[in-house]
Order: sequence, then structure tokens, then C-alpha cells
Amino acid sequence: MTAEAPVTADGPRTSARRERTRERLLDAALALFAEHGVEATSIEAICEGADFTRGAFYSNFEDKAALIDALSAREQERAVQQLRVAILEAPWASERCEGVDVDAATIGRIVTTLLRALTLDPRWGVVNSELRLRAMRDPRAAAAHAAREAAVMDAIAGEISALMARIGVVSLIPEGVFIRLLISGFQTELERALLLHASQPDGNAASAADPFGEAAEAAASWLPTVIDHLTRVEG
Repeated sequence: MTAEAPVTADGPRTSARRERTRERLLDAALALFAEHGVEATSIEAICEGADFTRGAFYSNFEDKAALIDALSAREQERAVQQLRVAILEAPWASERCEGVDVDAATIGRIVTTLLRALTLDPRWGVVNSELRLRAMRDPRAAAAHAAREAAVMDAIAGEISALMARIGVVSLIPEGVFIRLLISGFQTELERALLLHASQPDGNAASAADPFGEAAEAAASWLPTVIDHLTRVEG
């Protein structure tokens, strides 16, 4: 077992070492949570999985709840960053300027492209589903989980809202409600993809190759219809 080095005056090197320690602990937690469940995984198991002592754990996290918060923040930030990069790198910013009609089918393709850009670890899909159920059962976990979900929802909504304004699309219902519908629909397709993998012989949802891509493909079948009924194109 590795004990984390004490903090010294050589700031950057020590900070980088601490960051590597945190990442290894988070990586170990993600793997164990996906395989055994959040509740069934102990701090000792996380330390063993990361090859660190309990001292290294407690120098980075106050308790298991703090580690869960940090893991959720890391994975959710990755999702927002991937969405942001996909929007910035996509070619459709110039479509409207070139006179290409932006109709429901076009918008559906745009949203599907964004969803396909999410290449998150499938294990996080499993763990996040458990955390949502855990929050529904445990009032102590509910507030923290609700705050995390609200933060990531706001971040994703901000990116999608900016994109809608950029291509001249206006929602016919409150924009926040429209975006939540899209995200909730994708979440349902993702959970379905994970369940399908888990139901196969020797299947394991956490080892699914590309559940986010499969969820995006499934969402592509209904996105244009939803968008056609709930938005209009300006101009």
C-alpha cells in the first residue's frame, strides 16, 4: 500500500502528486461501485483498489460521501466538456448562413450528433443510476444528489440554449422544460441500453462497449418528431 507523501514547500510537484492520488482513488471507486455497488463498497476496498493507505484516502476526502461528490463532479464535468467541444467543432454553424433550411429533421440530426459525442465511461451510467435510486431512498443523500443533478442540468441546458439561439430555434414551451425533456429522454434510452447489455448471457452493463452511442441512435428515432412539435424556426 502506498502512503501519500506529506505536503511540503515544493507546491506544484506536491499538488500534482495529490491530484494523481485523488484520481487513482476516484478511478478505483468508479470500478468498484460499478462492479459491487456503492453501498457494498467500503473505504478499505477503495484504498486497496487504488493501492493506497487509509491515510491517503482521508487526506483527500473527508468520508465516502465526499468521494461520491468528487466522482460525480468529475464525470458530470466530462459530459459538459464533451458537449461543449462537440458544439464548437460541429459544422452546422454555417448552415444557416449558407441558406440551408433548418427544419426539425436537421435539428434532430444536430442533437443526435451531440449525443453521439458523449463517450463517457459506461460504468458511470451504472453508478449514476444507483446514486439516483439511493437519493430517492435516503433523505440524507437526496439534497446532495439533487444539487449535483441541478448543476449539470443547468450547465448542459446553457450549452443547448446557446446552440438553439445560434441556429435560430425557439421552444414553444419554457426552454428549461424542453431541454429537460430531451435530457430525460436520452437518460431513459441510456438506461435501456445498459439493461439490454446486462440481460445478455454473461452480460454486464458496466462493460457495455458504447451505451451512449446506442442511446443516441435510439433517440434519433423520436427526436425529430418531438422537436417538430415543440419548437419553431425563426425567420
